[in-house]
Amino acid sequence: MQTSAELRNLLNRIDHKGYPAYKDTRGVYRFSGYELSIDHVQGDPFASPSKLSIHIEGKTAGFPTELFETEHRRAALQDYLTRQFGHAVEQYAFKAKGSGKSGLIAVSRCGQEILERTACVIEPKSGNMIFRLEVGFPANGRTIHARELMKILFDFLPESVERALYYKNSDKKRIQQMIFLADDQQFIRKQLSKMGLIAFVANGSVLPRESGISSKPMKGAVVFESPEELKVTMDLPHRGKITGMGIRRGITLIVGGGYHGKSTLLKALELGVYNHIAGDGREYVITDDSAVKIRAEDGRSIKKTDISMFINDLPNGKDTIRFCTEDASGSTSQAANVIEAMETGAKLLLIDEDTSATNFMIRDELMQRVIHRDMEPITPFIERITELYEEYGISTVIVAGSSGAYFHIADCIVQMDRYVPRDITLPAKKEAENFPMLMGPEGKAGRPVFSRCPRANNVLRKDSRIKMKTMGKESVQINRETIDLRYVEQIVDSEQVSALGYCVRYAEKHLLDGKKNLQKIAEELEEKIRRDGLAAICESNSNIANLALPRRQEIHACLNRYRGLKL
Repeated sequence: MQTSAELRNLLNRIDHKGYPAYKDTRGVYRFSGYELSIDHVQGDPFASPSKLSIHIEGKTAGFPTELFETEHRRAALQDYLTRQFGHAVEQYAFKAKGSGKSGLIAVSRCGQEILERTACVIEPKSGNMIFRLEVGFPANGRTIHARELMKILFDFLPESVERALYYKNSDKKRIQQMIFLADDQQFIRKQLSKMGLIAFVANGSVLPRESGISSKPMKGAVVFESPEELKVTMDLPHRGKITGMGIRRGITLIVGGGYHGKSTLLKALELGVYNHIAGDGREYVITDDSAVKIRAEDGRSIKKTDISMFINDLPNGKDTIRFCTEDASGSTSQAANVIEAMETGAKLLLIDEDTSATNFMIRDELMQRVIHRDMEPITPFIERITELYEEYGISTVIVAGSSGAYFHIADCIVQMDRYVPRDITLPAKKEAENFPMLMGPEGKAGRPVFSRCPRANNVLRKDSRIKMKTMGKESVQINRETIDLRYVEQIVDSEQVSALGYCVRYAEKHLLDGKKNLQKIAEELEEKIRRDGLAAICESNSNIANLALPRRQEIHACLNRYRGLKL
């Protein structure tokens, strides 16, 4: 390891040389209180910025062990420090001048959700910390501007580290509040199963968001207040007693007029699989963390998925036990999405009528009489929803605004009235008695077969330079293959999409062997990340700064939408 003085001397030597001379700076340098590692140097000032990491020993950082001794506390502290360090370096961005990306200093930009990221990693036992960031090495044209880089490395970064990453300079009260919130959120998650709940929405929560492009809470919004019939109270470790709406296992229907808050409530439940930061308004909206949002997804690729629970006896004789298509319809895509959610171990399905295929969700009585069951290959979801719960323990929450057919089978019916929830189960059931109940299926469906064992793509396995490109939250491109993730709606950060791309790449190289099924592959990916850290799936690119942890459900979703998967 070299000293910071040696790095300064090196920069003085290469000043005004051609940009490639920056490559000589790669290495690890000892600064006061931390080590600076220059992991990757960009090829020119217009290329992707250079990758740096800061390593701080636990005893130097000084954070008490109790702040990171459990997984949920560690995730919360890592998130907090990432935000603090990001705020600290933000004021210095582009203050070092030059061409292209010169002067850029970038740390992961965290949203409202708390995610594990490669930007900040704390070792559970020692408390040693790694912070990863990107820096645009300054240049005049394509000539090294070393004095401007010295400002970044010897002034801006040390000041940011000092302000944000040492416990002695931290806001200790704020850290304590953040840790206490994480404890309370974890407590609610554990209580859900004990109390027979699949979700909890605390009174006083703010569910509406600022706008369609902002996930911050809406100012002046109607705060959530549980109906009396659905109220549950929990005694949290730090906050004490908290009351809110408990959604019980089974079938829950959310109804109401347009723009009254049905989809807003469902969206909050979708994202309740993640913990949220203080001030978000949804801090105490907690959902079973296996929950999957289900929707129609016209045009998606389906590879040998068993959709026979819902679709059988197609006129063209196509196999629905190993159903394949490169251009799925609304009904076949939604059927596949349900089965694939079951494959991930989901215990809760979240469905919005607005984004569903009508013929998949329901066939009304008149249609049943005109088009006999023998002539219809689709068994609608309404005929399987009770079976899903009774046979597989999978609950469902459905937002419905136009069809009352689900009133007959729902266990709980919540009406949203100007963003205020009301329990209308009894009057709705009473009214439903005046309408005929739809005919049910003649028998139970066979259990779906989860035996898909993908083979490796030998070209990708042998290729040491697989190109990857992330397009926001919408897709990731692996070489020429684009994986469309637009409708995987519980992805909340583009860094999760980047991580999913690396998961696919790692699986191609190490896990796809024609013997392991998708469940086993996802399980081994999770185990690899749990054991070695999220950066480990990048292998030789383990200095990657911008990855966020996806759930098992999103790993499955990405593999299922990967058209390059060989089955």
